[in-house]
Amino acid sequence: MDSARAVTRAIADFAAVHLRGVTRVCVGLSGGPDSLALTAGSVRAGLSVTALVVDHGLQLGSADVADAAADEARRLGADAMVLPVTVGVDGGLEAAARAARYAALDAARGGAPVLLGHTMDDQAETVLLGLGRGSGARSIAGMRAWSAPWGRPLLGVRRSTTLALCTELGLAPHTDPHNRDPRFTRVRLRGEVLPLLEDVLKGGVAESLSRTASALQADNDALDGYAEELAGRAATDTGLAVALLADAPDAVRTRVIRRWLLGVGATEPTARVIGAVDELVMRWRGQGGVAIGGDGAVRLEVARVGEVIGVERTPR
Repeated sequence: MDSARAVTRAIADFAAVHLRGVTRVCVGLSGGPDSLALTAGSVRAGLSVTALVVDHGLQLGSADVADAAADEARRLGADAMVLPVTVGVDGGLEAAARAARYAALDAARGGAPVLLGHTMDDQAETVLLGLGRGSGARSIAGMRAWSAPWGRPLLGVRRSTTLALCTELGLAPHTDPHNRDPRFTRVRLRGEVLPLLEDVLKGGVAESLSRTASALQADNDALDGYAEELAGRAATDTGLAVALLADAPDAVRTRVIRRWLLGVGATEPTARVIGAVDELVMRWRGQGGVAIGGDGAVRLEVARVGEVIGVERTPR
């Protein structure tokens, strides 16, 4: 029972640090080995567990798979609910399914934290995706163990351990065909890139990438703190004071800009948009404004007027 003990200990340690006496939790259960191991370990750790099984409806027989996962959770001592969802098309299949899943989990959790079955292997894949996309430190920092209401107790546990737990406890995890479909970038990272890196670098790659994520999270927290303080000082009635921003280090200034853009209505501003707004601060040549999105009724554009950058709203 070494794997079951390792998973249970990881969950108990997570609960002691992040849940602070909260014993009622939800678990996002797909029926796969990671989320099944998480459900089993959470029950064994003494938590009162409700398994939330999202049926994306993307495959023939998905309702049967969801019902089987819920039944397995009940056999483990958890309550269970199946949540059918409709997956949209925005951002591609993976992004749309993720959005539908998180919305359903959030709506069903009833104020309880939701534990997710991401492992160290998932963290390593996330870091590699961030590196490949050049998304910056925030992306390379990967997933956090706790970002209320979402908890990830297994980020220090390898996928091989969750698979071993299922074998030890006689569980029958579902294998999602999408997890073997090479059309998905993450599937190729998992099946081709990470094994090659492990071979070339003689092992330990997942652990090293996970440590990198943790270190960057600590760095990001410190820089975000500096940015929050500067944002308060730089705020004006119409935008941000250029002089105060210009004196700040790049890493702090761009964080202030990103934070401000989100506050005025931009949706997840890209590095390109943040860089273009930063040009208005640091390399002002009288250039025009920077479009930052908006909605069907209003177009948003950041422009510099004198020593302030502000947002202009134009009806469409």
